[in-house]
Amino acid sequence: MITAKEVTFLIKQSLPDARIDVKDMGGGDHLEVNVVSKEFSGLSLVQQHQLVYGALKNELKTETIHALALNTSTPQ
Repeated sequence: MITAKEVTFLIKQSLPDARIDVKDMGGGDHLEVNVVSKEFSGLSLVQQHQLVYGALKNELKTETIHALALNTSTPQ
């Protein structure tokens, strides 16, 4: 099981300016994560998601995070 605080910390290491909202969708390993960052500017949705997946790669690989619903956007 991983906490929202741990997920936020890991993402902030790659995207320090990010606003992050983490919701546990069940069991502590099914998460919905919303990330807003200026670093996403000019990137495709796939590239934005790849940045976040990269920050969580170990947790995804080890299935500490089993399912991840990810929403990314730039600040408005």
